[in-house]
Amino acid sequence: MNSKALKIVLPLLTGIVFVALWQFAAGRYTPEQLPAPVDVLKAIKELSDNGTLWGHIGISLARFSGAYLLAVTVAIPLGLFLGRFIRCHAAIDPLIQVLRPISPIAWFPLAVLWFGIGNAPAVFIIFLAAFYPVLLTTISAVRGVPEVYIKVAINFGAGSRMTFLRVIVPAAFPGIMVGLHIAVGTAWIHLVAGEMLGAQSGLGFMIVDARNFLRTDQILAGMLLIGVLGLAIYRGMKAFEHAIGRRWGVAS
Repeated sequence: MNSKALKIVLPLLTGIVFVALWQFAAGRYTPEQLPAPVDVLKAIKELSDNGTLWGHIGISLARFSGAYLLAVTVAIPLGLFLGRFIRCHAAIDPLIQVLRPISPIAWFPLAVLWFGIGNAPAVFIIFLAAFYPVLLTTISAVRGVPEVYIKVAINFGAGSRMTFLRVIVPAAFPGIMVGLHIAVGTAWIHLVAGEMLGAQSGLGFMIVDARNFLRTDQILAGMLLIGVLGLAIYRGMKAFEHAIGRRWGVAS
């Protein structure tokens, strides 16, 4: 069996085993405690038919996309700057290291006071969750560019701007992508947490609302959809990384 077939067959087998174990475990509990896979699929169809599912998915994706892109837009330029200017980094690094360990969820009470109930607190939480991984990995990636690359560019007559754009940024790209991947995961997790805490829409809110009505099947449906969407976002990030990497000659 060739490698392409294995990439399809092995995940498929893993999925079958997972569903089989889930079905076995569901048989040891009541449907209210642990619904079977078929019950969860029926719950997804019910939510889709009554029109609530797609609205919640759309709102969650919009919140996530806006906050994540905002974090990336701020963190990457700042990380590139701090990575190149060591003294500026030394001045601001203690503040970053004080703020970074604070969980984004710990900011939620203040976010509600500052922004009120609704989209803004959830967007703020997602922004914080994505900002620090991208910032720190960008700084590290720029600092890790071999000095010989820069010396060669200068010897060939490249100015500081061209050296930065044509040498430093492409060389740092793989490290930056590590931060973007980490930030996607943490931001997606905190999106759901933010929607559970204060939002009135989205997948996190849908799960909390299902809990209030003791709809365990809908809770698991929401959890399953969160996982599937997370996988889709991850695959999209990998495709983006591969396309940019090929353009800059850092991927095959």
